[in-house]
Amino acid sequence: MNNIDGAHVMLRSIWKQWRRLQPCQNKQMEEIVKLLAKPIVGLAAIALGCLTGVSPSIAAQADASIHHVSSEVCANCHQEIYKQWQGSMHSSSTALADPIHATFYKKVAGDPTAEGVKHQASGKYPVCLQCHAPNAAKDETTKLDAMAAYSEGVNCVACHTLKAYKGIKGDDGKLRLGLKAYEVADTIQAPAGINNGLAQLASASDDLFGGVGVGGEESQKPNPHLGEPVEYEGKEIPALPMEGNPRLMKTSDACMGCHDQRDNPHGVPLCQTGNEYIDSKTNVNCLSCHMPVNGGLADHSMGGGHDHAMLKRSVVFDVDTVPDGDVLKTSVYIKNQQPHAMPTGAPFRNIYVKLTAYDANGEPVWQNADGHPAKEDPQAYLSYALEDDQGMPAPPPTATKAGADTRLKPHEARTLEYEIPAQGVALVRGELYYNLLWPGLVQKFSHLPDDVKEPALIAVSEQPVSAAD
Repeated sequence: MNNIDGAHVMLRSIWKQWRRLQPCQNKQMEEIVKLLAKPIVGLAAIALGCLTGVSPSIAAQADASIHHVSSEVCANCHQEIYKQWQGSMHSSSTALADPIHATFYKKVAGDPTAEGVKHQASGKYPVCLQCHAPNAAKDETTKLDAMAAYSEGVNCVACHTLKAYKGIKGDDGKLRLGLKAYEVADTIQAPAGINNGLAQLASASDDLFGGVGVGGEESQKPNPHLGEPVEYEGKEIPALPMEGNPRLMKTSDACMGCHDQRDNPHGVPLCQTGNEYIDSKTNVNCLSCHMPVNGGLADHSMGGGHDHAMLKRSVVFDVDTVPDGDVLKTSVYIKNQQPHAMPTGAPFRNIYVKLTAYDANGEPVWQNADGHPAKEDPQAYLSYALEDDQGMPAPPPTATKAGADTRLKPHEARTLEYEIPAQGVALVRGELYYNLLWPGLVQKFSHLPDDVKEPALIAVSEQPVSAAD
């Protein structure tokens, strides 16, 4: 087909969709006049400009590196989702924004603003970036402040370009973590996609109305997910072609690459959420809890261990006290409602129970421990310990073996039993606290902000003791 024949075909298509045409904007006219002199290129640009409202110069642009697109581009249309994501830990996943991760990263790798940083123990590209800064990992750069798509950590395109989950174990038996666990696409992957194929078929037929209304109102709006750049509220939006991928984007496969298992250089399991989830034999996927639908939108704040509301929902906590002679036989009931351990994720997360008896004036007369119960009341301290060869506590990068794991298993219910002297007791109060760090790390990492060092109160239960008792 020559240029003239091609032009005729395009003009016939334009005529069939005439009723759908929007008047070309005045600011586009000068460019259109110039392009008229260029045979087929000019006609194509005019067609796209009139049909979509995009200037020909914008239509000619294309960003080949979709993983360089900042989430601020997505915010132009998806404002509420962007706000939710912006408040999430995913948006703060890098060593530039997460103070806990930054502390470990600087110790085991180096400066997150420097290029060419290597993991000190292995001499290789830092594997932690595969999860914490996947767009940077794709480019094998360590200078995380080089562009927004790097510093944004797990941003929109980092998740929405995951094509297929390969699993975290390669054919050689070694772990492939984060981005390496996936086939990655150069198109946006979505739970449903555009689904405008029927409208396109109608518009290409002899339908005099060009398929208007077949795809609904949304199908008639300029949309970068249709594969061409658009102008939206005066801003140029690059082409972000989209395809439906419900088998990944609506399942736990979207999470497992980063949240399944992570070993340290000595082969000691650190993060194990995926294994815990598999052991629970649940049919409920991760998204059901961490991305519930509200107001028609999946919640992209993706609450976890930093979200106090999520933590409060995660457990059932109840205190029961029965007088028995000179003592109060007291039981503390804790049930993990989650299909993974409580707590899960980073191994230094832990929870503990504080149990206190008060007199009629609200003054404590008995408590299970003076301060943190790790030593005085070990049953009240639920954690995953890491050790060195001598059996001493060790941090995640240097631990050579796993220690005791006293965390709640998936869906586990546990009861702690106490006998409290009954004299003068008017109330027994139980409190459950969640910590992001072991007590030793809190002291060692004194530079961290208070909100990540201080324990979060996630459950309370009180049992009054009557005078007659």
